[in-house]
Amino acid sequence: MSAPAIATAPDGRIERRFRALAAAGRGALVTYVTASDPDFETSRAILSGLAAAGADVIELGLPFSDPMADGPAIQRASLRALANGGSARTTLDLARSLRTQDADTPLIVMGYYNPILAYGLERFAADAAGAGIDGLIVVDLPPEEDEALREAADRQGLRIIRLATPTTDDDRLPAVLGDVGGFLYYVAITGITGTRSGDTAALTQAVARLKARTDLPIAVGFGIRTPEQAAEIVRFADAAVVGSAIVDRIAAGLNADGRPGADVVDGVLGFVRELAAAVHGARGG
Repeated sequence: MSAPAIATAPDGRIERRFRALAAAGRGALVTYVTASDPDFETSRAILSGLAAAGADVIELGLPFSDPMADGPAIQRASLRALANGGSARTTLDLARSLRTQDADTPLIVMGYYNPILAYGLERFAADAAGAGIDGLIVVDLPPEEDEALREAADRQGLRIIRLATPTTDDDRLPAVLGDVGGFLYYVAITGITGTRSGDTAALTQAVARLKARTDLPIAVGFGIRTPEQAAEIVRFADAAVVGSAIVDRIAAGLNADGRPGADVVDGVLGFVRELAAAVHGARGG
């Protein structure tokens, strides 16, 4: 029997987006950028162009000094953001700015528990919802310990989006799938982000196993670096998540002093357009 798909109100931006894509026979492109990387204004320019470039869902990384699940690319992005004033507050400011021009694209904050706890759970949930955020992925907060945040998020209509991994067995799945909404994020590899890619055959089997247990859309991330890899993922999953490869494009556009060059925004958005074209055409639609 499938687990309940949605723990909160069933018709938010995330649900509407995945429903529309399913009706069109298309997979979703989920893009990740670290908030305030390399600085607030450049981050805002990139963020404001992602949907037009083809991103279906946006993950906005909450800068943190010890992003233990992330590889070198996102670790460096967090350090750049923090060095230029990035914080939970500026992350919400970026979300608020996006919502002045885009009322429809689902926006997820992805990060670690410490900055949210320091901000205050109830206050963060309320401010996140007020800024137009739709869901939270908290990488280091297991289901057994997320009740306080989940209840605060529920009161604001925010989805708690959990992660399943190659080591999540059938005994563990009920805890992962309970009281969640939006989508399920399947981590394609054991290890940190951006270092290697998952095996397609194993991923296909893993996604099929998850789909037998939940009605939630399944997004696959960690290790997807090229348009071809992203297209392959959405032939069997609902979404492909690309993060480190996008962050690498930001880093490549910085000069020797770490300041953004004139072409950094166009370079990032051009790469997202390539990813989107591959993902949206992967099923022949």
